[in-house]
Amino acid sequence: MQKIKFRHLQYLLRNKVAVVLCTSLLISVSMHAQFRDGLNLPNHDNVNYYFGIALGYNTSHYNITQHPYFLDRDTVQSVESQNSGRVHLGIYATWQASRHLDIRFYPLYLIFSEKKFLYTLKYPEPGDANLTQTQKVESIVMSFPLQVKLKSDRIGNFRVYSLAGIKYDYDLASNAGAMNGQNMVKVNKSDFGFELGIGFQFFTRMVILSPEIKMSYGLMNVHSRDESLKYSNVIDQMHSRMIMLTLHIEGGGLGF
Repeated sequence: MQKIKFRHLQYLLRNKVAVVLCTSLLISVSMHAQFRDGLNLPNHDNVNYYFGIALGYNTSHYNITQHPYFLDRDTVQSVESQNSGRVHLGIYATWQASRHLDIRFYPLYLIFSEKKFLYTLKYPEPGDANLTQTQKVESIVMSFPLQVKLKSDRIGNFRVYSLAGIKYDYDLASNAGAMNGQNMVKVNKSDFGFELGIGFQFFTRMVILSPEIKMSYGLMNVHSRDESLKYSNVIDQMHSRMIMLTLHIEGGGLGF
């Protein structure tokens, strides 16, 4: 069984946190002239709901569990899922349940991702001297997250928050039904998972800018295993893992 490489994930997480902190600092400095003039959007905490758009970058891979078949064959010696980056975007609505609690839902959220598999072979492919092969799986995921945000008190035009939530993912580019003409790894359409993250709100005169970092964990086995495919039959289960860096641009909000 291939274990999660915590050291590698921690390295990626440290890089993402550093980017978020730098982004937050730059935004804070650039808007300092506005902040010192007074409180921006002073009635925001009194509105019932507000809307926003999300733009971001993500890195993703699969946490792989090898199949017992792996031990019975010596064609493939090892398989590893490598991180790869893509973008995501969406629109969302936020209900302010209280001064410190928000409920956020995304009716439209598209996540573009690419998963890479690095295989080490005992024997090279015909006509190819390399003992390593890379397989790629492209995904266009329609995601439906439902999140709870816990917010700090507002400090002038700044606030920090943490979030947790669940999500349902539907892969529009799933190849689970593809013909077996290629030794591809097939991925099921549906996945269910949970998310954890932290973010910052910067209040400007017109909008709220919220850089956010989030980790996403898939709970379902998305591998559509095919015994006839040598790059698929050595894998038992695959669970998605993703780190997402997102900038939210939020409106001032509306009251009932």
